[in-house]
Amino acid sequence: MSSQQRELPLQPGPLAGARGFVESAAFQNVIIGVILINAVTLALETAPATVGPYLDILRIVDHVCLGIFVVELLTKLALYRLSFFKSGWNWFDFIIVGISLVPAAESLSALRALRILRVLRIVSIIPSLRRVVEAGIRALPGMGSIVLVLMMLFVIGAVVATKLYGPSFPQYFGTLGDSLFSLFTVMTLEGWPDLAREVMDVHPNAWAFFIPFLVITAFMVLNLFIGVIVNAMEETAQEEELKLEEVERELNAALLAEIRQLRAEMATARAGGPD
Repeated sequence: MSSQQRELPLQPGPLAGARGFVESAAFQNVIIGVILINAVTLALETAPATVGPYLDILRIVDHVCLGIFVVELLTKLALYRLSFFKSGWNWFDFIIVGISLVPAAESLSALRALRILRVLRIVSIIPSLRRVVEAGIRALPGMGSIVLVLMMLFVIGAVVATKLYGPSFPQYFGTLGDSLFSLFTVMTLEGWPDLAREVMDVHPNAWAFFIPFLVITAFMVLNLFIGVIVNAMEETAQEEELKLEEVERELNAALLAEIRQLRAEMATARAGGPD
């Protein structure tokens, strides 16, 4: 059973077999195959000159794939009903498929272009991809603090650069906005030596500004992003392990209870039997 469906209550009943089929690995593999086929057809539609004779076939395949997604979604809604919406990943699938059903009107052409978002449904199916996304969401608060620190460093650096180098290099540091953009290119390590050397030709001590700024932003602060995400992934993996251990303990406890009950019934049967 996938981790996505473990979030939904699986109550015993006549529909238990259908739920088991929907949650089976074989069914999930079929959906993954349909998503990949749909991704190929949508990509080929962007080159009508190359696939001109087969464009109608590609559109038919696209409609068939969309039909499969709609049937899958309606099946899950029928099986889980309101419980379906307790999972954030089910909401994600619902919105993606809903966008794909937007009529092909000229005013809605931008939304129709978002059909390629169906490919993202593979994230909600493959557990390893789900863990990456969940770790990224978990890391957002920590990343927000790092972004705030980075913004403060940028503003401070931009003000200093505008004051020191603006008169000599207005194309780079003439305004606060120009300075922010120039420092951003420095942080990305894209052509920063050329910019630094050009400034150092006029201001020989400019290295004392660029090198500390580069070390602090590109090597220290940005690496904090990686650390926060890795830590969030570890926490997500640990939580999943704890959930699996809890489920295993519950199953073992239920099994032991059944064994004790059987022993008690056997003992009662022996005690009440003929001598």
